[in-house]
Amino acid sequence: MSVLPLVFTSGWASGINAYAVVLLFGVFGATGLTDEVPESLQRTDVLVVVGVLFVCEAVADKIPYVDSIWDTAHTVIRPVSGAVVAALLAGQNGSLPEIAAGAVGGSTALMSHLVKAGTRMAVNTSPEPFSNIAVSTAEDLGVAGIITFAIFHPLAAAIVAGGLLLLGIVIIVFLAAKIRNFRRRKTERRARRRVAATWPD
Repeated sequence: MSVLPLVFTSGWASGINAYAVVLLFGVFGATGLTDEVPESLQRTDVLVVVGVLFVCEAVADKIPYVDSIWDTAHTVIRPVSGAVVAALLAGQNGSLPEIAAGAVGGSTALMSHLVKAGTRMAVNTSPEPFSNIAVSTAEDLGVAGIITFAIFHPLAAAIVAGGLLLLGIVIIVFLAAKIRNFRRRKTERRARRRVAATWPD
């Protein structure tokens, strides 16, 4: 069976939460739910480290503006992680060259990371913190759900991941236009207030 759907899905998920992807694959492999996961991801030390990093991300990702700083720091980490996981999966399966798998996983992770980072910048314009918590929780559950689904139905999961990626891009374009319009109106209001303040009585 081709590992390409699993590579694509893991890449998408890595762009959202790379630590969750490694943790889930490692646990699924260690418990015998799948033989698609290489031994290197099942090691106890790897699972402990990514488990701690997953908890850190789960907390940071729910705090306004801290989440954007965290995303900026992970602009390199998530795509690299997506590429490495994809290459390891391909090496374990043997049906796809590791370099090709790494390119697919890394580029998909980069795209989904940019969608996530852009969405978070838009969400941070909201004054209350609850939208950050809701979006972050939805992302965590989405990654867990789609990686679990991919273990048993890789092709269907890849189709879902591709749909979510396209939807995310559309949302980012829409939000970018709304934010530009909001900033333009805000600038125009300030300009009108300045003119009114300098207008003689």
